[in-house]
Amino acid sequence: MSKKNASDHLSQVPLFTACSKKELGMIAKATTELSFPDGTELMKQDQSAREAFVLTEGTVVVKRNGRKVAELGPGAFLGELGLLDKGPRTATVIAQGPVEALVLGPGEFAGLLDEVPSISHKLLKALAARIRELDAKAYG
Repeated sequence: MSKKNASDHLSQVPLFTACSKKELGMIAKATTELSFPDGTELMKQDQSAREAFVLTEGTVVVKRNGRKVAELGPGAFLGELGLLDKGPRTATVIAQGPVEALVLGPGEFAGLLDEVPSISHKLLKALAARIRELDAKAYG
């Protein structure tokens, strides 16, 4: 996938919608495109979190405590909390058929924030909005 296509995928991720084209291009350069065969665990609940994923093709199933809680497809962003605190994963994510994803590792993410501080401000606002939205769904 070209970095332009990667930027296009990233522009659809709610966490990155406030980013400029230049910033999206820099984020795209920091990612690695990976393929996962059917049945692959992209992440496992309670294990240490390290990287985040943007799905570009395919579908994943999200399970919490062994129970299916969601099915996600292209444009879904997974594991972003792991980039921030490296805490335990809150869910297990399993590929349903072949999956393509852009992967952003912790070193690349930290370097990106150091290089382009404006991105961190936009990400913090987007994360706050996402938490507020989840809170409203849970308690609304």
